[in-house]
Amino acid sequence: MLQDRHEIDKFFMDIQTLASAMDPELTQIDAILEDDMIFQLVKHDLARRYPQTLQTGRPSTPVEVILRMLVVRRLYRWSYEATERHVSDSLVLRRFCRAYFESVPDDTTLIRWAEQIRPETLEMLNRRVTAIATELKVTQGRKLRTDGTVVEANIHRPSDSTLLADSVRVLSRTIKRARGLLQGVAQLPKAVFRDRTRSAKRAAQQISQKARHGLSETKQTYRYLVTIVKSTVRQARQVCVALEAAPSSLAQTLQETLQTFLPRAEQVLAQTVRRVFWDESVPAAQKIVSIFEPHTDIVKRGKVNREVEFGHKVWLDEVEGGIISHYRILDDGAADCQQWQPSLDHHVQQFGHPPRQASADRGVYSAANEAYAAKLGVQRIVLPKAGAKSTERRQHEHQPWFRRIRRWHAGVEGRISVLKRKHGLDRCLDRREEGFARWVGLGIIVANLAVMGRALAHG
Repeated sequence: MLQDRHEIDKFFMDIQTLASAMDPELTQIDAILEDDMIFQLVKHDLARRYPQTLQTGRPSTPVEVILRMLVVRRLYRWSYEATERHVSDSLVLRRFCRAYFESVPDDTTLIRWAEQIRPETLEMLNRRVTAIATELKVTQGRKLRTDGTVVEANIHRPSDSTLLADSVRVLSRTIKRARGLLQGVAQLPKAVFRDRTRSAKRAAQQISQKARHGLSETKQTYRYLVTIVKSTVRQARQVCVALEAAPSSLAQTLQETLQTFLPRAEQVLAQTVRRVFWDESVPAAQKIVSIFEPHTDIVKRGKVNREVEFGHKVWLDEVEGGIISHYRILDDGAADCQQWQPSLDHHVQQFGHPPRQASADRGVYSAANEAYAAKLGVQRIVLPKAGAKSTERRQHEHQPWFRRIRRWHAGVEGRISVLKRKHGLDRCLDRREEGFARWVGLGIIVANLAVMGRALAHG
């Protein structure tokens, strides 16, 4: 049965006075998290874990404890295991998380509960946090600066050879686990269970060593590696069919694993054949760059030091006070110039009025975007034009107010840097697509809470 919160332990509160005082910023975050709407949004998602979560079963970890432990984890960039350990050992964090003298949920319990929170709920939570920031006058939504960044997936640098080797490794280890279950259930030849992982790994290493001499030097090894992968795929298909007759739940799990990774292995095979043997340039939209995170996009932003990045592009809208009022994960191929109007529309919806000034980088400029902002009532529109400019345009962009807002807009890069260094947006550690959105959303919410806590604590 889902619990809301533990009863306040008066003895704990007396003992806690002997410990160190709570950090002023943490005290302010503690007060913000008392908001009932935040609590109810999280509770609604946690109640979906089982059909009767609200009515039956043994008492669960309280909603309040789960929410606050997730905030603590992202606030200090701890792992789930470290979060459990630190909260257990600290009277201050026990008080903040409302755990008191009760047992702290272990890392696996916290992971299972965290997975129940939907990305849509996190977007609503961020709207509520922004509304609280407005009520507390941390921001008033008078200024808006918008920009995008890439949150990278936690994958190795992709190449066809390494992806083929990964496919063989995952399929082979699943086949190996299925071997014991299929004894006496299906009469399969011994060759079906052959492990080709070492051969695939050796071939991938040889391709990597020969690659510096040109593609022609690697074609023969690629043929050998492709043959290995095709053989492994055939083995996996035979085992997948045989697992249907096995009655255990483990057999069903292994079958689902094979059904998940077989199409991905075949896609890697197809793109390798097209590129290596047919000399075809495979479009980015048709490529898979990780068999573990197939949703990963190939992002080219023209950066000098990072020509190509692998992950997802995230668009951020920041208002004065350092609050990220809105974020969205962009679809593959979405252009920067298409993000201006949605950002302004959301700002009006969030604050009830357009910003007095709005700014973005050169990639967002278009006459239509400037006209749209003017139509909404934005007084200062700062969209620098790329390329050749008319005399009139140069004079417009040279005005003192335009240059002043351009300098203010540069601060969004600092906000992005803080999100990546302190709140985990440098790399997503969750491999699922929904997990990616959850990772980004929770990181931004905690970053907003940290900004609000600092502003309220220090005036």
